[in-house]
Amino acid sequence: MPIGEFGGAPPLVAEGSPALTTPMYWMYEMGHASLNPARAVTDATKILFQNPLNPWSHTQFGKSIAAACELFERTTRRYGKPEWGLDFTEVNGIQTPVEVRSIWEKPFCRLLHFDRKLTRPLRAPHPRVLIVAPMSGHYATLLRGTVEAFLPTHEVYITDWSDARMVPLTEGRFDLDDYVDYVIEMLHVLGGNMHVIAVCQPSVPVVAAVSVMEAARDPFVPLSMTLMGGPIDTRRNPTSVNNLAEQRGIEWFRNHVITKVPFPHPGVMRDVYPGFLQLSGFITMNLDRHTDAHKALFNNLVKGDGDMVDKHREFYDEYLAVMDLTAEYYLQTVDLVFVKHALPKGEMTHRGKPVDPSKIRRVALMTVEGENDDISGLGQTEATHALCPHIPDHRRVHYVQKGVGHYGVFNGSRFRSEIVPRISDFMMSSATTMMSAADTKTSAAKTKPTLVRAAE
Repeated sequence: MPIGEFGGAPPLVAEGSPALTTPMYWMYEMGHASLNPARAVTDATKILFQNPLNPWSHTQFGKSIAAACELFERTTRRYGKPEWGLDFTEVNGIQTPVEVRSIWEKPFCRLLHFDRKLTRPLRAPHPRVLIVAPMSGHYATLLRGTVEAFLPTHEVYITDWSDARMVPLTEGRFDLDDYVDYVIEMLHVLGGNMHVIAVCQPSVPVVAAVSVMEAARDPFVPLSMTLMGGPIDTRRNPTSVNNLAEQRGIEWFRNHVITKVPFPHPGVMRDVYPGFLQLSGFITMNLDRHTDAHKALFNNLVKGDGDMVDKHREFYDEYLAVMDLTAEYYLQTVDLVFVKHALPKGEMTHRGKPVDPSKIRRVALMTVEGENDDISGLGQTEATHALCPHIPDHRRVHYVQKGVGHYGVFNGSRFRSEIVPRISDFMMSSATTMMSAADTKTSAAKTKPTLVRAAE
């Protein structure tokens, strides 16, 4: 899911050969289209061997044929954008309908509000939370579990980034500066009294956006900023993902993974880092695990284990749904975050002006890391505290969750039971704690955050 998972792009015939990279997407589309007749035959065969009136459907042979057909269909399918599926939540013990609606929209992003249709007024307003989803390959629905965990006790908004291949070239470019502008504009639209949560990759642009707002004394600056598993300083405890970026260099990525959107997509001729290349990177990082999962799917289909089959379908329907990224945004992120380490070095700019996190004074800061995170290593997110020396100690927290990897930082049982309550408490305290001028001066020289760890 993080933008660092770019290690699996298929090798080209020669190094630095953009002539081969450019038509790559077009050849992929033709290959996908050429499979349509085979997919049609496979679907018909599957229906035939699943029909209870067919005696073969009750045999091991017939079940194996039907299972093989489904496996072929699933591995050659183009997975569309998943649905949120969050129609209800429980607020104060009452099942409450939820309406997902867009309240702000630009070519490359929509701002979604999970509007809870409350049947009775709340005793006290719930915290308003803007979740900034990663723009790094998967759709925002990958954070479905994150949203679901916050819905009962928070008013939730989320960034719904657009698939670059669906955005016409006439809508212009989208780069890291635009990302920062989008975050600032969304905070303005929401009108203040907001908390921001950045999951993984957005940590850098969110810190940049808050820094820009603080420097301008923007009244709509968020009350708090929570960064989860973000690559703020990838020089700390670098992972294989971080090392790969530095070894390859930005030109390697420009020459090997950037291509143009083919016809008939609306974004035809837009330079992108395509979703199918990203997906190959995701899968090759854990190829054995994915191979075993599909072998297990075949066996469970033959055995008729519906529960295990449904779990596989649910996971891979989400995991295999990927989106294209604009080339300028992707290359800037790789270059500035993973190669040049611009933010921690004090070299990052926005629209030509320096980004200075030390300007942040009014925003409380919480960082969350996973003990076993192999994407954003321990300490990379915590580095934010050293960059923000003017946030008082009592308005900053660093938390390391034991026993979880990157995904477990924002999803799963430990996220729901251990991380969400801490973030919620942090938001409540940051909203009620007023920072005086004396607090600001006293805390200026103190940069060491409070380290909180989960119980063993």
